[in-house]
Amino acid sequence: MSAHRTTLRRAGTVAALATAGVLAAAGVASAHVTVHPDSYAKGATDGVLTFRVPNEEDKAATTKVQVYLPTDHPVLGVLVTPQDGWTAKVTTSKLKTPVKTDDGTITDAVSQITWTGGRIGAGQYEDFNVAFGQLPDDTDQLSFKTLQTYSNGDVVRWIEEAAAGDDEPENPAPVLKLTAKESEDGDGTPAASASAAAGSAKSDSDSASSSSSSASGSDSTARGLGIAGLVVGVLGLAAGAFAIVRSRTPRS
Repeated sequence: MSAHRTTLRRAGTVAALATAGVLAAAGVASAHVTVHPDSYAKGATDGVLTFRVPNEEDKAATTKVQVYLPTDHPVLGVLVTPQDGWTAKVTTSKLKTPVKTDDGTITDAVSQITWTGGRIGAGQYEDFNVAFGQLPDDTDQLSFKTLQTYSNGDVVRWIEEAAAGDDEPENPAPVLKLTAKESEDGDGTPAASASAAAGSAKSDSDSASSSSSSASGSDSTARGLGIAGLVVGVLGLAAGAFAIVRSRTPRS
């Protein structure tokens, strides 16, 4: 009996350790560098991207963060928000294909931002805000490869991109999805708006026609009631006159 209990205890301990290991692994896997929001409309202007950097090490702090911006589909007008305790260095590069805008042709764009001087401790994270003037409109997503350096010298490379249909890689790069442009009235499908407007106009026309028919029916009913009233009145007068005549006949 004692041996049986010992076996059960050992099995329970192994199961508990295995469960803890799985949960710990899941926690580490989910604590990767991300960008927020995770989507913007293509060609969006005057927005902000937030890069969230969590610390995965128990015995080391994050001391350096490097974010690489794509130059094949450049982000224009990049500005870095001052961060307490951190110093930001912005690097620009020549574009292979200049970008034409309403303000002229852009030949240079920010290709890298490096934050140093601060510390992200165990169980903590830091948000790094980057403002932009305009996002590209010729791609469906932007990948921001990131390097995270720790105080013990370890470097985590968040640079892997998931292929279509594959599971998320171990060290995924932050990805910003670019959705279809919105029309000026806020609807992403102008044709649908026109159809909706036409449908609304038709509905208004049908309502007006229905109201007109209802009004015509009401007028006909009113006329009928008026005529009926006159007929009833005439009959009443005739009945009264007949009664008077009958009452006078015996007296005479």
